[in-house]
Amino acid sequence: MRKTVLRAAVFSVAGAMALSACGSSSKSDSGSGSTTGSSTAASAPAPADSTASSAGSSTAASTGSGSGGGGGAKVGVILPDTQSSARWESFDRPLLQKALSDAGLQADIQNAQGDTSKQETIAQGMIQSGAKVLVLAAINFTVGAQIESEAKQAGVAVIDYDRLNLGGSADYYVSFDNVKVGEQQGQALVDCLGSKANARIIELNGDPGDYNATLFKQGYDSVLKAKYSSGWTKVGDQSVPKWDNAVGGTTFENLLTKAGNKVDGVVAANDGLGNAVVTVLKKAGLTGVPVTGQDATTQGLQNVLAGDQCVTVYKPVQQEAAAAAKLAIALAKGQDPGVTTTLNDPQGKRDVKFVALTSFPVTLKSNLTKPFDDGSVKAADVCTGKYAALCTKYGIK
Repeated sequence: MRKTVLRAAVFSVAGAMALSACGSSSKSDSGSGSTTGSSTAASAPAPADSTASSAGSSTAASTGSGSGGGGGAKVGVILPDTQSSARWESFDRPLLQKALSDAGLQADIQNAQGDTSKQETIAQGMIQSGAKVLVLAAINFTVGAQIESEAKQAGVAVIDYDRLNLGGSADYYVSFDNVKVGEQQGQALVDCLGSKANARIIELNGDPGDYNATLFKQGYDSVLKAKYSSGWTKVGDQSVPKWDNAVGGTTFENLLTKAGNKVDGVVAANDGLGNAVVTVLKKAGLTGVPVTGQDATTQGLQNVLAGDQCVTVYKPVQQEAAAAAKLAIALAKGQDPGVTTTLNDPQGKRDVKFVALTSFPVTLKSNLTKPFDDGSVKAADVCTGKYAALCTKYGIK
């Protein structure tokens, strides 16, 4: 069972800024998915999420002495892939690079490109080169736990970034309240279907190797359980390995066929899977079926504007990067970050210190402009072609 998490803000974004001112082989073609307001810990404008920039590695040498001990210490950041979400290269890399460099640390940021062997090799290289801290967004929790075991033996602190590695030994975990994210998806679907009775629902879940997907499902199932007990029917329920959108589209098409092409709503675990679902629904002539998503991607927001997607859950990456950077900076300097909130790892049977962040459901009726107002998404990227008039209609500038 998931231990109750205190939802009080453990880290303030302002605090993150202040500290920043003083970083078995398996291949995946896709991977996972994602406090109010926008963090400016990395003050450079967040780039658009429509393209992944550098997919290799980048190392920024110390640009200042920092304060306290650990000046110039190396922090390794290991990202999972470029296919699952553009966020890793377009947002996380530059935000973490700037925050760590501004604190006088060496930021070594590399992307495993969906290859678990490569991710472990990257980690080993960082450990051997003297990294004091690893910020790890693991491809799956199996390789994540292995990396953490090696880091622990070498005395290197590890921060689980965005994804908790079950059975691992990370010192800290930074992410959104992922059960809450799922609850927001489920509630949005309920709201979009309104008073419709006997609704037929298909659930297209994320990667079973990503614990976040388990938490998302726990969240939306907790909302939909009452509806399934009072007339709604779950006509399909399947997970998509490695968050592969192409596989997700094929999987959904098969589920739809088995359901006799009759579906009233779809829970898709993220925007990539959601867009795959929308594509299949249009092909089948089933426009207007409510579909969920998350990550507030360019495509997801366009689908919401067009009425093809009921909701995308916005998770401000700036806040996540700022919180992870604050932790990494403190640990590299030998300081106690002061985190008291915990999340239970049911496989490792231990509590992990957890920095929980707040997500926002984005629909045509709520929070629609928030990703733009925060600077997370550029209107110029979303409001193209047929979406320009819709942006004007809904006040997106």
